[in-house]
Amino acid sequence: MAHDDPGAVRAHISDAEWTIRRDLAALYRAVALYGWDDLIFTHISARVPAKDSLVRQADGAYAPADRDHFLINPYGVFFPEMTASALVKIDIDGNVVGASPSMVNPAGFTIHSAIHGAIPDAHFVIHLHTDAMTGVSAQKEGLLPLTQNALLIRPQLAYHDYEGVALELEERERLIRDIGTKRFLMLRNHGSLAWGMTAGEAFTEIYFLEQACRQQIAALSAGREGVLEVGQAVQDKVAPLSGGVGFVGVLVWPGVLRRLDREMPGYDA
Repeated sequence: MAHDDPGAVRAHISDAEWTIRRDLAALYRAVALYGWDDLIFTHISARVPAKDSLVRQADGAYAPADRDHFLINPYGVFFPEMTASALVKIDIDGNVVGASPSMVNPAGFTIHSAIHGAIPDAHFVIHLHTDAMTGVSAQKEGLLPLTQNALLIRPQLAYHDYEGVALELEERERLIRDIGTKRFLMLRNHGSLAWGMTAGEAFTEIYFLEQACRQQIAALSAGREGVLEVGQAVQDKVAPLSGGVGFVGVLVWPGVLRRLDREMPGYDA
C-alpha cells in the first residue's frame, strides 16, 4: 500500500488544496462506510483550481499552477484506507503532477476527465459500481418512476451506452455529449456517476441515486407488471425539485463527517 508521507505532502500544498484533499478522502471512506465500494476499483475525483495548486519551479520555489489539477485515488489503496496525503494529483490528461510513488488507473480518469473538463462546476465526481446502480443500468427502461427518490433523480439523469473498459480518450466526447448539463449519468451495463460543486453535494446525489436504484430492484421482485408507476402529472409536479437534491448536502455532509470520525477516523492524515 503506497502512501506519501503526510508531513512531506502537507508542506508543499496550499491550505485550500489540503481542505479539498480532506473532503475527497472523506468521500472515499464514506463510500466504503455505506458499502458502495468495489475493492480498489471505481473512483472519486476532485478539482484543485490552478490558483490553489502549487507546483515546484526551476528555482525550487512553489507557485500557483497555470491550469487546474485533479486528485484521485492511488491504484491499490482500498477506500477505507484512503487519506488526504495518499491522494495523487494529476493533470487533465491523467499525468501525475509532482513526485508520487503511486500510480493511478487510466481507465478511471478517462471518465472523470470528461466530466471535469466539460462542466466547470463539477468539482467532485463520484463513479460507482454498486449492485443496485449497475443492475438498473442493465435494465432496458433504466430508472423507472416508481419511488419519490426516483422522481427526484430522473429529470437530471442521462444515459451513456457501454463501449467497453474506458481506455480510449475518444470516448470522452461521447460522455460529454450524453451528460450535457445534467447531474447524473447512468453508464449502461457498467454503473453510474454524479457530480457536485462540493463533496457534500456529490455524496448526497449519489446517495439518492443509490436509494432509487435499490428501491427499484426491490420493487421489480414483484415482476414488471406488479409495480405501480407514478403518473405523469405527479412526475411533473416533483420535477422542479430535482435540481435541489445536492443542495441538502450542506446539511448532510457534517453528519457524514461526524460518523466517519466515530467509526472510520484517520481520513485527514
